[in-house]
Amino acid sequence: MKNEKQRQQINGVEVTKEWVDGIPVIYAEPAEPQPERRLALFLSGLGGKKEELVSYLSDIADRGFIALAFDLYQHGERGTAQDDVKARVFTNMRRYGWPVLGQTILDVERVIDWAVGNLEVVPQIRMGGISMGGDITICAAGIDSRIKRGAPIIATPDWLRPGMYDLFRPDRILDPGTPDRYASFFYEQFNPITHLERYANCPPMCLILGAEDNHIPPENAERFRSELAGLYPEAADRLVFHYVTGTPSNHMDIIARRNEWWEGLLDWWLI
Repeated sequence: MKNEKQRQQINGVEVTKEWVDGIPVIYAEPAEPQPERRLALFLSGLGGKKEELVSYLSDIADRGFIALAFDLYQHGERGTAQDDVKARVFTNMRRYGWPVLGQTILDVERVIDWAVGNLEVVPQIRMGGISMGGDITICAAGIDSRIKRGAPIIATPDWLRPGMYDLFRPDRILDPGTPDRYASFFYEQFNPITHLERYANCPPMCLILGAEDNHIPPENAERFRSELAGLYPEAADRLVFHYVTGTPSNHMDIIARRNEWWEGLLDWWLI
């Protein structure tokens, strides 16, 4: 039953699964009661699913937070076995990727509303995510004042993604495709770098960037901070960049080298 609360073990981590307005969520809770119930929302990258994040959720719960993940729009239990969403998006990033971003941003609002009302968490949310989950984090931080600290990992604030090379063919620049009107609506509403006014009071964010990432080049985040500094210098100062250097440090390599940056990010993020 989709409306039933279920406790389950995933890779040795105990989580609770619930459905929130048709959105499947899982969350891990701290082992010991805390003075207040605090929430950290963490999202996967393109093609990922919430169950793949349980080790991250476990680490977050160990820091005293309720750690919650949900499937992005058209992902995991919200997708179909016949549809490889990652492959489809890379055939036309703008037409198929922008709706995934936009619809999931709307879902972030629904899930936070639900968590505040049903999990009784304080409305001072930490949010982070990997790749596309980080893109969503950056956007949500500009539209929801309940998000107090952000941790976008190998993410971009520019949905046009200039300089983006193919994830499957890293020697070939990716054709971003052409959006239809449906996809363009989400870009026009949510693209962070064209809505800098939303970041005048943005929360602190620490962006983990690959120094040699040619799929999500760090120049995109650097340009966002530079343009923000011209309008809201104090807001730009709240954006902290951590570069993962050395070889290899391309897009997927950053995730594989998690032990080099994850614990430090938790120290900064979950305070």
